[in-house]
Amino acid sequence: MKLGVHIGYWGLGLTSADQLAIVQEAERLGYDSVWTAEAYGSDAATILAWLAGQTSTIKLGSGIFQMPGRSAAMTAMTAATIDQLSDGRMLLGIGSSGPQVSEGWHGVRFGKQIQRTREYIEVLRIALARERLEYHGETIDLPLPDGPGKALKLTIAPVQERMPIYLAAIGPKNTALAGEVADGWMPTLLSPEHLPMLRENLEEGAARVGRTLDGFDIAPTVNVNITEDDLDGARDAMRPFIALYIGGMGSREKNFYNTLVQRYGFEDEAREVQDLYLAGKKEEAAAALPTELIDLVSLVGPADRVRDRLRAFKAAGVGTLGVSPMAWTREERIRQLRLVAELAEDVV
Repeated sequence: MKLGVHIGYWGLGLTSADQLAIVQEAERLGYDSVWTAEAYGSDAATILAWLAGQTSTIKLGSGIFQMPGRSAAMTAMTAATIDQLSDGRMLLGIGSSGPQVSEGWHGVRFGKQIQRTREYIEVLRIALARERLEYHGETIDLPLPDGPGKALKLTIAPVQERMPIYLAAIGPKNTALAGEVADGWMPTLLSPEHLPMLRENLEEGAARVGRTLDGFDIAPTVNVNITEDDLDGARDAMRPFIALYIGGMGSREKNFYNTLVQRYGFEDEAREVQDLYLAGKKEEAAAALPTELIDLVSLVGPADRVRDRLRAFKAAGVGTLGVSPMAWTREERIRQLRLVAELAEDVV
């Protein structure tokens, strides 16, 4: 199991120098990849290009590029450029974001997501292979049939012959789609104990096109807080993040993370957290999270306990574990990354 470091959204409490030091230390420690996110603040592409010039071996992952914010062709251009700048280190993670961001920020209707994602990835493959981009699907039509457009091809070549495409997905249908069309799957709030259930969706998608999951990379991101003996304190550090996703990341009618946690068996608890969060009672929502759930989806507490959880993720079939230290200074984030790297050496 390879390690990645997830630096999340840019500009939330750390300076550029802090973030760069964290990534460079992760590279020195042997972390395989660094991933950065975007919502409606910093964009992921600029950060990856900036890191490309200041690192040499660590792979650069978009976690994720928002599909509604870019045409598939624009995503191919960006990924190919970063691949050139980094001498072949780009990992292309994409996702549909959510309806609130898609429609409220990008002005793109959140509909036909399965078909839209399938066609988006097909166009990415064509463009990155530097074939002439002619594609006529249900959601993408290139060139437009009623204008002066012509079928073009990418004028620069990625360094990688086949750039890995990762799909961020949570629901059963989108997860199956990842198994069908992507090279990797990026789940959030993953419980290794429930991965066999979720893997069935991946296998369903792979079977549709006659492929296996050999070489397919399951690449979740997990929050980490390693302490000497304060397990409750480590759990509490996770509460605001988990409550945000389960309670407030989406509407009451469409919150993929809430639905996922219900699939884990926390139906009543997920509804309670959402009710409290949407009522503006964020601290009460965080306090209502059961410790069992926090322990399933996080790396928390003393070193021996975290080592056991690392083993659980590896045994479940995780190929790349992206860790996000829940720490608010450069020094503490680096310390957490070092601890994870040390513990991972013992995981066999």
